[in-house]
Amino acid sequence: MAKDREQPIVAELGRAETVEETAARKAENTRLHRQRQTVNNLALSLLASLGLVLVLVLIVPRGVGDFETRSVDVATLSTQAENTAGIELVSPKLPEDWLAKQALIRSSRTDRVTHWYIGYTTPSVGYAGIMQAFTPDLEPANETWVAEQLERKLATGTETFAGVEWTVYDHQNDSADESNVTYALSTELENAMLVIYGTADPTEIKTLATAAIESLKNN
Repeated sequence: MAKDREQPIVAELGRAETVEETAARKAENTRLHRQRQTVNNLALSLLASLGLVLVLVLIVPRGVGDFETRSVDVATLSTQAENTAGIELVSPKLPEDWLAKQALIRSSRTDRVTHWYIGYTTPSVGYAGIMQAFTPDLEPANETWVAEQLERKLATGTETFAGVEWTVYDHQNDSADESNVTYALSTELENAMLVIYGTADPTEIKTLATAAIESLKNN
């Protein structure tokens, strides 16, 4: 009868493994192998998902449509909005390189202020906006409302042009990446507060302000 094969000595134990220790070691090795397989499968799944996302990014068109060249018809929209506003709205006449991106009425129940807003891309590709703001009683929006819209920037002086005295907010040292108001003008009209602001050059802001006032005089 053949002798039983001697069990090898396990260095960590200084002796041969018992049957129970051998079974436990094999079970642990199986568990670790399965765990590694699970991690590998997850990694492969993640890589496959990332690959699919990359393919979608490459095949889906990423153009901006006609936004860069689009300009809404401010004159038509202002005429339509006047029925809602109940007052005459500014409708600046500007050269073709002034692109009006939006022109709409906005209302807030919180402060009970309605304003006619027009947003432009200027010839220098800056941003300039108009807000003509009034209350339900057709009174100008107050200074608190103006301060909120102008990011609480402080007034820096006054200036008169286009037959109007303007409050000036000159903050050109502020970053245009962090603020929409690096230069602004405001004036109180008979039934609305007119605010011209943006990150465009002050000369362009003044051009827009002048055109806004002239549109009211010519109507």
